[in-house]
Amino acid sequence: MPRDTDPLPDRPRDATDTPCDRPVPPGTGTPPAPRPASPATTGPVPLPAPHPERAGPCDPSEPPALRVPDAPLTAPDAPATAGGPRGYGAVFAVREFRAVFAAHLLSLLGVVVSELALTVLVYDLTASPLLSALTFALGMLPYLVGGTLFAGIADRYPARRVLVTCDLICAGCVAVMVLPGTPVAGLLVLRCLVAAVSPVFTGTRMAALTDILGEGDLFVLGRSLLRIVSQSALLAGFGVGGLLLAVVSPRGAITITVATFLCSAALLRLGTRDRPARTGGGAGGTLLKESLSGARLVFGHRRIRALMLLFWLPPVFVVAPEALAAPYADEIGVGSTALGLLMCAMPVGSIAAELYAGAALSPRSRSLIVLPLAGAGLLPLVLYGFRPGVALAAVALVLAGAGSAYVIGLDQWFVEAVPDELRGRAMTLLTAGLMTLQGVGMALAGLAAEFFPVHQVVAGAGVLGTLCLLLLVAEVRRTGPAHRIRTEVRDGEDRHVTSR
Repeated sequence: MPRDTDPLPDRPRDATDTPCDRPVPPGTGTPPAPRPASPATTGPVPLPAPHPERAGPCDPSEPPALRVPDAPLTAPDAPATAGGPRGYGAVFAVREFRAVFAAHLLSLLGVVVSELALTVLVYDLTASPLLSALTFALGMLPYLVGGTLFAGIADRYPARRVLVTCDLICAGCVAVMVLPGTPVAGLLVLRCLVAAVSPVFTGTRMAALTDILGEGDLFVLGRSLLRIVSQSALLAGFGVGGLLLAVVSPRGAITITVATFLCSAALLRLGTRDRPARTGGGAGGTLLKESLSGARLVFGHRRIRALMLLFWLPPVFVVAPEALAAPYADEIGVGSTALGLLMCAMPVGSIAAELYAGAALSPRSRSLIVLPLAGAGLLPLVLYGFRPGVALAAVALVLAGAGSAYVIGLDQWFVEAVPDELRGRAMTLLTAGLMTLQGVGMALAGLAAEFFPVHQVVAGAGVLGTLCLLLLVAEVRRTGPAHRIRTEVRDGEDRHVTSR
């Protein structure tokens, strides 16, 4: 997450300013073209200049998203505005981000409530626990397909158009779910479609944040706020859904979520600027070709691949205690109240730690804690090996959740490693893999619990995950910030040069 030497605006700008209106200091003239790196160069390979139509943000409260290629990852970040709000307050001072934040909250509540209501509706129609559970599981399975095959959409088309279209597709799918004549098979297909759209929406929004907030500390804090809202929605969304289902029918609750998706689309359409596509409209090939090309570039580059795995690997293991919370509560003989405490403990730890890291730590400090926290974040799960009671198990879960605060620094590393024209596809793949692997982790934990006691499975996940992460941390250290990727888009075809 933090590049800390982004220049600050030297004068207030109004909404009519464009990047070309920004004054050039006397005597500087046009900056010279960068010299090509020689084979003997040991510093980081410069990333490409921004697309001429995608220059820095022009919102009065936004810092220009100018990149200083040779700046170290851990340099101290300059304040967002001279004498203005800092930290999370500086992020909320950006008008476009406020629209994105509100839209995220609405669409997220819509997804959570519709998932719960649809699960209840399918059970009411079929009386089948299997189909009811399958309805919920379908929220994760299509992420991999949608994120891989449709990732090119995030760079091929303007971000605002993609985001609004995704919200409208979700609203349309949910509206069809409400119709009394929709069969159960149709409900499941529509559920898959919504899930396939989700990684494209999330990846596009993540990439668009770099246009709205720049690529420095504001981006890190903006991503952090959206992640905190997502974690909070897991705690509040099901509660809201439960209250709705107590007063309205499942179809009635689903109908309400149509409005949340439509409001999200309106906020994004009216509250954000229309920026051009990252790859010039995608004139050079099919969508599938661009999506697969992006995946090849992302996974073929050592630095980006290592950072991607650092996002993905911890959740594979950390979901074990959540997936097995009910069996563990039964194993130690506690009731539903204790089960609720165990389910809430990890999200609470994650939210608290991320808020602290974003508000109290400097960008340099957040960067320094990435690898230590990633390497040791699963160790609290080892406490399960002693078959602890509810109190000690909850402490272990809070600590394991707090370990996820490493992501706030990792976000900056990732956005620095991935060039602008590949960013939408990379972030779509990141989202798809994250959701898919969490589902895989839950399934593996459940499978292991068929053969071993639950407390041993959770402790084993902590030990095995820590060993895997120590190897991955070593790989991330070896790649270092000098391993950057440069891409050029010529005639719609991605061409890449890597630094090894």
